[in-house]
Amino acid sequence: MATAAPLIVILAAGKGTRMKSAVPKVLHKVAGRTMLGHVLALAQTVESAGIAVVVGPGMDAVRAEVAKVAPAARVFVQERQAGTADAVLAARPALEEHSGDVIVLYADTPLIEAGTLAALRAALDAGSGLAVLGFEARDATGYGRLITVGEATLLAIREHKDSSPEERKITLCNSGLLAFRLPDLLGVLGRIGNANSNREFYLTDAVEIARSDGARASVVRCHEDEVLGVNSRAQLAVAERIWQDRARQGVMAEGATLTAPETVFLSYDTVIGRDVTIEPHVVFGPGVSIADGAEIKAFCHIEGARIGPGARIGPFARLRPGAALGPDVHIGNFVEVKNVAVGAGAKANHLSYLGDGTVGAGANIGAGTIFCNYDGFFKHHTEIGEGAFIGSNSSLVAPVKIGGGAYVGSGSVITKDVAPGSLALERSTQEERPEWAAKFRTLMARRKAAMTK
Repeated sequence: MATAAPLIVILAAGKGTRMKSAVPKVLHKVAGRTMLGHVLALAQTVESAGIAVVVGPGMDAVRAEVAKVAPAARVFVQERQAGTADAVLAARPALEEHSGDVIVLYADTPLIEAGTLAALRAALDAGSGLAVLGFEARDATGYGRLITVGEATLLAIREHKDSSPEERKITLCNSGLLAFRLPDLLGVLGRIGNANSNREFYLTDAVEIARSDGARASVVRCHEDEVLGVNSRAQLAVAERIWQDRARQGVMAEGATLTAPETVFLSYDTVIGRDVTIEPHVVFGPGVSIADGAEIKAFCHIEGARIGPGARIGPFARLRPGAALGPDVHIGNFVEVKNVAVGAGAKANHLSYLGDGTVGAGANIGAGTIFCNYDGFFKHHTEIGEGAFIGSNSSLVAPVKIGGGAYVGSGSVITKDVAPGSLALERSTQEERPEWAAKFRTLMARRKAAMTK
């Protein structure tokens, strides 16, 4: 029988020295989100009695990430690096207040899925006092081994350093993730000793102690990729690859076309509609949503942007935060859009910068157009009305308004508002000097010849 919602304890106190970084290990990112952020987000998808995060001393940045992603979570400090059991006990106040199940997760294991947590709880519902998440390792070196009877009954967990030669032949390994339904969990944890090669208090020793008290322990299996623990830059890259492969498959399963999936990089929150086509070498940063039927051509970089239905982007376009593109908008090659709302059917097809403004429906932005939005101190707004036509190589010096249906002549520098339906031109008078070119060439040739004598 299922019990009340579990307390979720997330261990995030590791220093991560192998990362060779001033940034705490758990704040390194996979798909645009910190590893801790991924685990916190997962924990919030599960009905729980609360989330307790254990951090190390002075980890203010980790605290800040917890507050940002899971404001309701409680943070506890593990004062010394004395092992995983000691880390869980750092959350003693939360454990003392809770009488139900406890699930222990690791902040450097960002690929765990909700179904796996459900499987751990199902094992507890089936009568286990303790459930351990295990996996068949391609290379078991360094992993703790799960000593079992049959498929699911767990006898003990043996750390690699403490394993016998026979035990090291076992390929069923410990992920570190555990779920408890023990009447005296704190008592069990308090009885864990440190008589091992590292002199640490291993959470995994709870298995033998709980079994000696008459509790049943079981193993829940998952794929090795899901429980990848990230301890180095190389493992971070592996985690990114696994996450991206999953996400790409999910996007295609929901009705989008990726013509070269391995070259498309998604973010943790990318939203892609049906019948969207994404060509090769496209990168999505955080905060992107793409409506049905849009087309993203090759070599685009998009972040913080909303793309409307039927829009066509690229190739080689860049959409930055605040870009909001309406239906059937065309943003072409080498066009950058930042903090601009673009109305339905508007076009900017070539070599332009649109920053801080609005573009009305059906407007046409000619090649080489620049929204001159920054005066060195402040950003200013450019407003282009519906159906306006901006000629090539124009500079619009904000703040400025171009009225609906107006024309701006090519090569103009516009510093004043343009009335609807008007033509605005800003050019000096063209001057022509007959036979000047031939005279100039002759003069320069003589000077060059004189210099070589």
